[in-house]
Amino acid sequence: MSADDAPGALHFFVDEAGDPTLFSAKGRILIGEDGCSRTFILGKLDVDDPIGLHASLELLRTELLADPYFKRVPSMQPERGKTARAFHAKDDVAEVRREVYRLLSGFDLRFYAVVRTKTALLDYVRQRNERESGYRYRGDEVYDTLVEELFRRYHPFADQLNICFAKRGSKSRTQAFRTAIERAEARFESEYGTRRSAAVSILASTPPESAGLQAVDYCLWALQRHYERGEDRYIELIWDKVVEIEDMDRVEGGRRGVVYNKKRPLIVDQGASE
Repeated sequence: MSADDAPGALHFFVDEAGDPTLFSAKGRILIGEDGCSRTFILGKLDVDDPIGLHASLELLRTELLADPYFKRVPSMQPERGKTARAFHAKDDVAEVRREVYRLLSGFDLRFYAVVRTKTALLDYVRQRNERESGYRYRGDEVYDTLVEELFRRYHPFADQLNICFAKRGSKSRTQAFRTAIERAEARFESEYGTRRSAAVSILASTPPESAGLQAVDYCLWALQRHYERGEDRYIELIWDKVVEIEDMDRVEGGRRGVVYNKKRPLIVDQGASE
């Protein structure tokens, strides 16, 4: 029996939306400029049936590529290496996105995310520089802290935890990712007195190789549209898949950090569930 088939196995797929960039190569602040996101979001998607999801997304992509309606759509052309290789919400046309969201609605998925606001990150960097003159901000530093935050919070217990994360650039950061996961598990064990998983498997992959990464990209894109553009229809579309969204820089009642979930919806008029 493989680890993927082990009883009580959880399958998480991890990706990001936006990027942690604050400065240009010359140190100029980029926040507020075109092309620079206002937020950096890290998300994980718990997929109950990764094999079934992969098969269904591959079949959908094959059907859409064969549809004459999309014959002249640039992103559908094989030489572009976009939708023809894998679904990616930013690149896919609206009709394709609708079909992907329709397919995802039929799967057992649970989405978690942590959100950082770049203006708050910039404040942190400035304060850190005042205390430590030699400190230099690195985007990887933020990514690693968000991995730890994302996994230190609650998720179901399992004998085997399988984590697939999207490769970032040309560097292999598997060890840094593993270290962040180990810190998260240690924090959980320290707080609650028990470990959640007996074994943890970590794999770096790409969306064409992993349907789970395509699915978490769609969830992240929906959340990003809410934060970056104030568009709520996409996050509302997947809200039944959302377990929690931790907005680490939102201040309410004099406290920093707000967690949104079914009882405390992100969109005011969604209504809370009991």
